Amino acid sequence: MTKGKGLWIAYIFAIVSITAWGFSFVWEDYLIKNHVEIFTFIFERMILAAIILWIVGAISGKIQKIQKGDMKWMFLLGFGEPFIYFLGENFGIKYTSGVMAAIIIATIPLFCTVVDRVLYKFRLSFAKVMGCLLSLIGIALFMMEKAGAGSSQLKGILLLLFFAVGGALIYGYVTNKMISRYNPLTIVTYQFSFGALLFLPFFLLFGLKGLTPEFFSMPVQSKILALAVLCSCVCFGLWAFCTGKLGVTRVNIFSALIPLVSATASYFLYPGQETFTPLKFAGIILTILGVIIVQIVKDKQIQL
Repeated sequence: MTKGKGLWIAYIFAIVSITAWGFSFVWEDYLIKNHVEIFTFIFERMILAAIILWIVGAISGKIQKIQKGDMKWMFLLGFGEPFIYFLGENFGIKYTSGVMAAIIIATIPLFCTVVDRVLYKFRLSFAKVMGCLLSLIGIALFMMEKAGAGSSQLKGILLLLFFAVGGALIYGYVTNKMISRYNPLTIVTYQFSFGALLFLPFFLLFGLKGLTPEFFSMPVQSKILALAVLCSCVCFGLWAFCTGKLGVTRVNIFSALIPLVSATASYFLYPGQETFTPLKFAGIILTILGVIIVQIVKDKQIQL
């Protein structure tokens, strides 16, 4: 595969991934709003993804042996995402909405910028500061019409910020470290295997009560299956490939578009579930624009 062809394939995979993940927020919102127990459907998603990935690995023979000392990194990968990330994402959706969650998740590159400043001493340019401000203004605009949600919405936003964003930062760091040593199938298989293991105690404690007849209905199971197969198995593998080909910065630009996909999907699939006014739409656009500005502007490292 030529370098140019590989890049084009990576761009196509990135578009497929952000489209599916945009829908995933809407599907999760549907499950939560219909009172499906969070730990029940997350565990089913994890275990289905892990089983499918191990079967694919066994058939293809492409799951690599983990080198000595790397298993702790694979565990940390699964701890960051899916475990911590999905806790924040789904409980954040419970107290806000799927579109609001997608907007918060899209700001992950802003936090990457702060980490770069603290750990690697990168000087923040005026453009990056302005990009961060634009995104914060965009989030504020989107939230303005939901001010009545009060402490409940604030709880959801804090869950998204501390757990989902924190988990995604761990995932990005470890994936960037591992992608040069292991193929995407290996990384994603161990990621979801450890994720299923970490969610098992929570499923046994809180999720068993969610195994109701309604849980096994077609509307619920079809969405869990889509989350497990498409959004977990396929998209996480594609995203790991994209990260290796394009780098963290470029792929994060694509992730900024997820709220737009979520808003569009929510509007057409579930009319009335989320109302969209010019103010909310402006908030989404400002958030996306701010994230893109932060990603395309390069900063110089401070010489110590």
